[in-house]
Amino acid sequence: MTALALAPTTPRTAHRAPGIRWLFRLHRPALYAWLGLVLVLALALVWLWGPLTDSAAVAWRQYRDECANGGPCRYDQDTIVRYKDVYAYTTAALTGLPFLVAAWAGASLFGRELEHGTAQLAWTQSLSPTRWLATKLAVPAVLVTAGTLLLVALHRLMWSAGDGRIDTAKSWYDDMTLHTNGPTTVAFALTGLAGGALAGLLLRRTLPAMSLALGLVAVVRVLTSQVLPHLWPAVTRVTSLADGYGGSGLGVDSGLVTSTGAHIADPGCGPTGVVSGCDKVYAGLDATGFYSTYHPESHFWPLQLAATALVLVVAGLTATAAFLLLRRRTATSSAA
Repeated sequence: MTALALAPTTPRTAHRAPGIRWLFRLHRPALYAWLGLVLVLALALVWLWGPLTDSAAVAWRQYRDECANGGPCRYDQDTIVRYKDVYAYTTAALTGLPFLVAAWAGASLFGRELEHGTAQLAWTQSLSPTRWLATKLAVPAVLVTAGTLLLVALHRLMWSAGDGRIDTAKSWYDDMTLHTNGPTTVAFALTGLAGGALAGLLLRRTLPAMSLALGLVAVVRVLTSQVLPHLWPAVTRVTSLADGYGGSGLGVDSGLVTSTGAHIADPGCGPTGVVSGCDKVYAGLDATGFYSTYHPESHFWPLQLAATALVLVVAGLTATAAFLLLRRRTATSSAA
């Protein structure tokens, strides 16, 4: 009989502990830690959104007015550095939330309970295996979605408040900013939760399950960043050899355009007139201009929604695999 074996001779108690109450009681420290983390990050993002962005914008205006003209350079450098640091820390923390959820789900929510027999005890006394898994996925999913969605919304508001006012503000297509400004971060967090469930049921050990869940989120995030530019039709802009590349946004492809309209690789010579000899290089390639295929800022939401839907499908398939694995193993254990 395996470690997931049920005790069929043990009757279920007449007074069943409600699944949600049992879950909150068992993982109360994690709940408090999550609420505290969301509160701290929310306060930091609100500070960035209002007072710190305004102060940094004033400091940058001072820099442009007083330092660019060669006169005495007096501006509030500390505020600019503070804005940059707080932005970096909060963005990194929000980027890491899905990994934190995956680590907790794999190690504590599922792996440790299966390793120590807490889950098996719940199955014999209060909860069926399916209800146990459904409760342990649904309740954290609500809390994770609500908390992460709040932080993503605040991050988007904060970034928008500084866009065009802070000279060193991150562009919308910066990888970390792109995801923390939209719902893909929420989808990554739900993937971490589902991945933790599957890893815990598959390995039934705390540290291996945590490692597998973290690896799953990392793979999903990397692959999403790679396929995201191809989830929506991009814009192609052609410019002359003298002007160089044109257009600004999330890059997809770039190179040279020939007289026949074909796209070829750029030898890296640069615009004509900047580096001597480029005219001959381009003439030998029959190049007539540069092309740049990219996504402008207006594509932010189509890309975000398409990527979010894709990641949510992965999360759903992962959760389904966890239910199927649990059903197979508990059925085998009962038959044994």
